[in-house]
Amino acid sequence: MGMDVGGSGVEMSQPNIVPMIDILLVLIIIFMVITPLTPKGLDTLVPQPSPNQPQDPNLMNKTVVVQVALGGRLKINNEDTNWQTLGPRMETIFKDRAEKVAFVKGDNDVLFMDVARAIDIMKEAGIDKVGLITAKLEAGQ
Repeated sequence: MGMDVGGSGVEMSQPNIVPMIDILLVLIIIFMVITPLTPKGLDTLVPQPSPNQPQDPNLMNKTVVVQVALGGRLKINNEDTNWQTLGPRMETIFKDRAEKVAFVKGDNDVLFMDVARAIDIMKEAGIDKVGLITAKLEAGQ
């Protein structure tokens, strides 16, 4: 604290602002350096349906959708399969592909545990990215 000693006989104390300004400048510099390093969000992969345009048949052959139905039934692109053959079947589908991307679609009444099990099996089969298809996304909303 600094003091002004004047001729009026009344002492007035004034805080020393210089150290406070130094601390604030250092904090501003730290926050400016840290801000670009913070993550902005997670990368997601979501299919974008186009209801007005006809779908490309080559794209349909590349897209792999695993549908988890009620009662533990599974389908890979509308082809019936089961839990034991899901992993080997996914390995054979993706063995020649460079992009290992697949989607999981769960029916409305399916437990998330079954969807998570399908995702785990797909990850074990070597699929890099697994996306989720929801009812609203499929309807184009």
